[in-house]
Amino acid sequence: MRPERRPGMIVPMRWVLSTLLVLVWLGLGGLGGSYTGKLTDVVENDNAAFLPDSAEATEVLALQRQFNENEVVPAIVVIERPGGLEPQDERYLDAQARALTGVDGVVGPPVPDVSRDGEAAQLVVSISGAGNPGDVVEQVRADLEKGRPDGLTVLVAGPAAQIADLVEAFGGIDGLLLLVAGGVVVLILIVVYRSPVLPLVVVISAVLALGAASMIVYFLADSDTLTLNGQSQGILFILVFGAATDYALLLVSRFREQLREHDDRFVAIRSAWRGTVEPIAASAGTVVLGVLCLLFSDLNSNQGLGPVAAIGIGAALLASLTFLPAALALLGRAAFWPFRPVPGSTRPEHDGLWGRIAALVGRRPRLIWIVTTLVLLVGVAFLPQLKASGTAQSDLFLTEVDSTAGQEVLSRHFAGGSGAPAVVVANAGEAQRVLAASEVEGVDRAAIVGEKDGHVLIQAILADPPDSEAALSTVERMRESVRAVDGADAKVGGASAIQLDTQTAAAHDRTLIIPIVLVVIFAVLALLLRALLAPLLLIATVVLSFAATMGVSALVFNHLLGFPGADPAIPLFGFIFLVALGIDYNIFLMTRVREESLVTDTRTGTLRGLTVTGGVITSAGVVLAATFAALAVIPVLFLAQIAFIVAFGVLLDTIIVRSLLVPALTVDIGPKIWWPAKLSRSRR
Repeated sequence: MRPERRPGMIVPMRWVLSTLLVLVWLGLGGLGGSYTGKLTDVVENDNAAFLPDSAEATEVLALQRQFNENEVVPAIVVIERPGGLEPQDERYLDAQARALTGVDGVVGPPVPDVSRDGEAAQLVVSISGAGNPGDVVEQVRADLEKGRPDGLTVLVAGPAAQIADLVEAFGGIDGLLLLVAGGVVVLILIVVYRSPVLPLVVVISAVLALGAASMIVYFLADSDTLTLNGQSQGILFILVFGAATDYALLLVSRFREQLREHDDRFVAIRSAWRGTVEPIAASAGTVVLGVLCLLFSDLNSNQGLGPVAAIGIGAALLASLTFLPAALALLGRAAFWPFRPVPGSTRPEHDGLWGRIAALVGRRPRLIWIVTTLVLLVGVAFLPQLKASGTAQSDLFLTEVDSTAGQEVLSRHFAGGSGAPAVVVANAGEAQRVLAASEVEGVDRAAIVGEKDGHVLIQAILADPPDSEAALSTVERMRESVRAVDGADAKVGGASAIQLDTQTAAAHDRTLIIPIVLVVIFAVLALLLRALLAPLLLIATVVLSFAATMGVSALVFNHLLGFPGADPAIPLFGFIFLVALGIDYNIFLMTRVREESLVTDTRTGTLRGLTVTGGVITSAGVVLAATFAALAVIPVLFLAQIAFIVAFGVLLDTIIVRSLLVPALTVDIGPKIWWPAKLSRSRR
């Protein structure tokens, strides 16, 4: 005969297991947290490292090693004095040329070159690409301040200087960005739950998830298993914070519901966990599969972002389903202090805003979905105005930096591409014909600078700045011209070619990856909802929301913020995040609608699901939008645009699509929304 199990033997074990889970996560977070600050040590911000091996600019880089085993990145020291350089200025430049030769990382002696108007001079400093060119540039900039004559402008420009300025822009990412994102989350959660305890628990969960993700990403990047750049690092931080908070809100909301049903906190958390594990796991799985589609990208930077983001979402999921339930179980009703839910208390959702919205949707579903669709189509109408063909590298920064200011000085006094020439590698037997073919419109001058192992190396100084659209057009003309030389097997590379190939690869990725993401998300939704029609409608609404967001973004970027354009990858990144994250909220809603429809009917289930999830999903959307908006603190054009697109798009999707359009469509269509599942044939 089995001994009777007494309650006193069960409760302590539940306390022990919950306590152990919390302690394990705190230990893991303490270990992983140190790697959050170390991520900058494994970040790469050089465009050349992002191109695939098949890119023409990459092939040229490999061929150039025949002529110089040391891969170099140019930095250009430029001095300027309006009215003309003085003798002391030229002596200063000569002295700096000799001194820079001894700087660790500088390859070969720089040679001064005075402009024709006599108002400026430059030094092209070759920096070894084996280490971190940005560190060498910072040392060069510090040395240039020594003995600088009064009134003389001294700047460092060129590709190496851009790398240094990017490193500085991302330098505070692990401090300022986390502080802003964390502060925003805490503020919103205090407003939502009116409790000082719960926001702290949720933020700790997000911080622990970020520490675990950072540790994994660090080791993978350090071993060259994946590529991490500053943009991916920033997106990782925001994505983990936003996703962990979203999952937490769903679990916390369900926990609060169950505390009104059960006196025992452990029974309540178990019921809440069971009710939310499927939508949270499906949501995370959708985002993970969506971002992993970036592995199909030609760009190594995009390929790296896919696993980085997936690791972040996985860590957020794990923390939300293990640490957070354990912490909530230990705290119980105290987590909601001073407004503790008690058994039998009324649910405020039914008498509040979302009860009224659900009633409105129930009365006029067809009118609501037609009107909301028309509102979204107004935004879609402006989509053709989006300028996403690429921007100059000098437009990358939203604040004044030395590399941009230096390039402007160079453009005033020298041929625009003098410091970063285009490079042509061809068969030596056709050297003269290739040289002649290289001198297309936009090339200031070209010369043969080396010959080895049957190949000839030609450098072409472009008339325009190497990062300008005009320079990219010149490279396209050069490629077309030199390829026409029979037997030359000529290829064009250099800084401008790297930027051109990066933009071309980004445009290719957009065309390839977007359809793949749609297919993957449809498959996940079909499995989750056990239907085919509902997933198609959900995807259609999210795509419509995305198109409207991009149309509004075009208006804001072009006319309000005055941005020069956008990277070709912007629409792809916007699509990945908005569609994957937008589907999240529809998953949260429709899984609850299906759950309620199984016990009532589709109409009642939809209105009930909208009522009980409206507040939590809207809160989650506001939190995610606010955390992505925090990316704007980094003064980089790409991240500022992503910040606006995702923040605005998530709010649009949360407030209009998920709150009005989807419920109204579901009510209007009725049970057939679940076709071909058995539920679609129900009369209820």
